[in-house]
Amino acid sequence: MKALFRTVAVAAVFSLVAAPAYAQRVSPSANGTFGRVTLDAGFTPDPHETTVNAGGPVSASSVGADCIGRIARRPSVSLRYNAGDWPLIISATSEADTTLVVRAPDRTYHCNDDGPSGLNPVVRFDTPARGRYQIWVGTFSDDGATPAARLYISEIAAGKIDVESMPNPGLDPAYGAVNLVSGFQPDPHTQDIAAGGGFDASTLGAPGCVGWIATAPDYRVNWTAGSGALPLVFSVQSDADTTLVINDAGGNWICDDDGGNNGLNPAITIANPPSGQYDIWVGTFMQGDLQQSKLNVSELYAQ
Repeated sequence: MKALFRTVAVAAVFSLVAAPAYAQRVSPSANGTFGRVTLDAGFTPDPHETTVNAGGPVSASSVGADCIGRIARRPSVSLRYNAGDWPLIISATSEADTTLVVRAPDRTYHCNDDGPSGLNPVVRFDTPARGRYQIWVGTFSDDGATPAARLYISEIAAGKIDVESMPNPGLDPAYGAVNLVSGFQPDPHTQDIAAGGGFDASTLGAPGCVGWIATAPDYRVNWTAGSGALPLVFSVQSDADTTLVINDAGGNWICDDDGGNNGLNPAITIANPPSGQYDIWVGTFMQGDLQQSKLNVSELYAQ
């Protein structure tokens, strides 16, 4: 199952007895307060889940200018990860507004406040290194609260995953497939699609992934590249607010919401596209009824 989806912490509570909050610093070498875990690429069950308490006395900005919120001194969870061919996606959910701080094996800090699906943070490593990841789940608020949160570690998507509803490039596309060779005519190639579905694309964890899509691809392009440097351009025309999700020839997720030429229509341009299979989902930004749309595939421009 995971080969189809190659394609995107927790805190302890300490009393402030030693120093005021502004003087606190994290302890990046300490073991996670809520556990240590070792995961090998391809691990199951996916996601790995841990319940934690978010927040703490330390300002997350002390580890990086782009980091916000309050975290504990010790990491919430320590992860020893043996990387493979999949991304590593770390996310948290809570009724509170939470943040994430992750220290990668190269000792760099990676932070997020609000992921694609609202106030729940996501940190994604597309080509994760092997080694130790120290994870803090923080709180956006500095009111001293330490709300319960759920930490997820995955190679598939952010948050709690319903694997059966995951978009699956191994399924037959609902609206068929086409073989295209660079230089094809007429350009653009078009296909009518009823956009939408029951899966929240934001849980894929890749940049720009939003909206609601189906499990099976809507359309498939079997692409043969040419010798030139022409791009491959996917775009959507619709009266509705649509989104676009593509699983490319390398198995990577690529997404867009409003990047097209007209209003709320999406577009994705792939420079120097390699030959292979491109599976395409046309989504709706809001969950609801399917919406009529037209998918355009071009080497020249977005519609």
